[in-house]
Amino acid sequence: MTQSKKDSRQRVRFTIRKKVSGTSERPRLAVFRSNKEIYAQLIDDVAGNTLASASSKDAKGNKTEQAAVVGKLIADNAKKAGVEAVVFDRGGFLYHGRVKALADSAREAGLKF
Repeated sequence: MTQSKKDSRQRVRFTIRKKVSGTSERPRLAVFRSNKEIYAQLIDDVAGNTLASASSKDAKGNKTEQAAVVGKLIADNAKKAGVEAVVFDRGGFLYHGRVKALADSAREAGLKF
C-alpha cells in the first residue's frame, strides 16, 4: 500500500513528537510549511499554550527569504515573551531549504537550540 506525501509526513511528524516536548522554560518551536506560506509557533506543551507565533503572510521576497524573515520574527517575539532557548520541531519536513533558512535566521537572531 502506498502512502500519500501528506500521510508519510504525518508518520515522521508523530515519530518526532514522541521525542520532542516543550515546557514553559524551553518551549517547542513548531514549523509548518505550506505551498505558499511558512508558519512558526512557540508552544508550551505542558500548559497547552502558544507563547508566540510568526508567519510569512506579510513578508516579501522569494520563499526562502520569507522563511528567513519568519525566523527573525519568531526570535523577536520569543524575546518579548521572555524565552531564550527552544526545542526545534521540524514537523515532519526535511531540515532543508525553507525550514533550514527559518532555523538559521532564528539562531542568528538569538534563539538557542
